[in-house]
Amino acid sequence: MPESRRGLIHGAAAYGLWGLLPLYFHLVDQVDAGEIVAQRVLWSVVLLVPLVLLLRRGGSLWTALRSPRVMLMLATSAAMIAANWLIYVWAVLHHQVLAASMAYFLNPLLNIAIGVALLGERLTRPQAGAVVLAGTGVAVLALGAGGGGLWLSLAIALSFAFYGLIRKLAPVEAFEGLTVETLLLAPVALGYLYWLSSHGGLSFGQERGLTTLLVLAGAVTTVPLLLFAAAARELKMATLGLLQFMAPSIQFVLAITLFGEHLDATKLLSFGLIWAGLAVYVAGGVLGRTRRVAA
Repeated sequence: MPESRRGLIHGAAAYGLWGLLPLYFHLVDQVDAGEIVAQRVLWSVVLLVPLVLLLRRGGSLWTALRSPRVMLMLATSAAMIAANWLIYVWAVLHHQVLAASMAYFLNPLLNIAIGVALLGERLTRPQAGAVVLAGTGVAVLALGAGGGGLWLSLAIALSFAFYGLIRKLAPVEAFEGLTVETLLLAPVALGYLYWLSSHGGLSFGQERGLTTLLVLAGAVTTVPLLLFAAAARELKMATLGLLQFMAPSIQFVLAITLFGEHLDATKLLSFGLIWAGLAVYVAGGVLGRTRRVAA
């Protein structure tokens, strides 16, 4: 199979699975959001540690563990991704899939803004126009009747954007970084599950089907990350940038069809402005690359 085609399959599979995640979380909607995230962390450890040994990545993992600077950065990124997971799961369990999808539509434009503000990157005219349109969409939602889920969208988008920023700056490979983050979160996850158990709120072990679904939380959420890591090595960033809109698009469709969430005029206008910003962003990137090739 040609390398580019393999990369496209990996990338499409990763974003497709991320888009379908609300279906999984609705199967466990009777479980506390904190327990779902804790189970996700612990079963990811069970999956990742054998993979480290199988892939012979122990040496590079140990190098990361011995570096205080890397560990500080990964501890921060672990806190960011844990917050992102918790808010996202809570949003899905409380019928706020539209807010979650808006967060990931906003994310690439938020990355542009962070690059300008914190990394000194320069905006092209299409990027500036895209950010203005997206910002207008957020303002419309904040001022209109649909502003109730805005804090969810912004919290999910900001936590993931800053997670990406830290991982961009951290001198560690994607697989080793994910493993370290998961190991750092494991004691917190164990502590929370122990607290839940002592207060009679632990769902794990109560029903066989539900317990099986919670065990699968590690694979359901780790496999897309591994597919994404593979795609990132095999595809251009521009291709990944286009593929990333798959996940929120799938979530948007699920929200207004299967989950029956209401898309009122304010939300529709807000989404429309954000989509227009994304269209300007993508078109500007395509035109820019075309001009560079022509030159």
